[in-house]
Amino acid sequence: MTTATRQPVLPPRVEAAFSQVLNDLARHQHRASALLAESGLPGWCRRSLFFFLGYVAKSNGRVTEQDIGFAEDLIKALKLSPRQRRRAIQQFQNGKQQRTLPALKALGLRMSHRWRPLPALRVALCLCHAAQLHGRPNKTRRYRCEDAVDYIGLDILVVEEVLESYASKVWVNQPEHQSPPKSYEDACKVLGITRRDSLKTIKQTYRKRVSSCHPDKLPRDISPSELALAKERLLRYQQSWDIIRRHHQSA
Repeated sequence: MTTATRQPVLPPRVEAAFSQVLNDLARHQHRASALLAESGLPGWCRRSLFFFLGYVAKSNGRVTEQDIGFAEDLIKALKLSPRQRRRAIQQFQNGKQQRTLPALKALGLRMSHRWRPLPALRVALCLCHAAQLHGRPNKTRRYRCEDAVDYIGLDILVVEEVLESYASKVWVNQPEHQSPPKSYEDACKVLGITRRDSLKTIKQTYRKRVSSCHPDKLPRDISPSELALAKERLLRYQQSWDIIRRHHQSA
């Protein structure tokens, strides 16, 4: 959602910066690490960022490879030195151990976000991206993200709108988060086609889907975790096409 489709409810300066951040996110195809690599993040924000990333990652009791991979992506995007990287990892570990957030955490962001909103908003965007690494976040993961954003001093409306942006642009078709297709209906769902479509139409759709995630077609600066997701998506498309092809051959 953009400010063109709703009445602004954030402070004017924050509202303007939020619109900018959402536009930047869309321009980078909802790749938070790519946005951060371009915009950067002040050093005084980084401890809070990685602490909250650990807090969100442990929301379901277990930190996944995707959570760790995203934190590594941000470390690379920010071009942290070995010493800074160790500090970031330590903050991530500290965040994992927290069941509730310390009272003074992110105090700098809370005090500065009204007159300098971009750092806080970029941290919030990264937390929202972390919340949806496995697709639409469950309640626990979303609540932890909202807690962190609230601690930064931002309205949790920010979480709602960022996740809504992912819902309309990213979650529409995420076969990499689905189980391998087992039936013709499953395969149609993965490829976004119907049983009524001709084999020619299905083949065209399949080729288009494959082209969108094939490693040879992806940007050169794509992160390892994003590349892994693209390969998983490609596998789901190939599995679906194999089921559909065999179905039509037998028919």
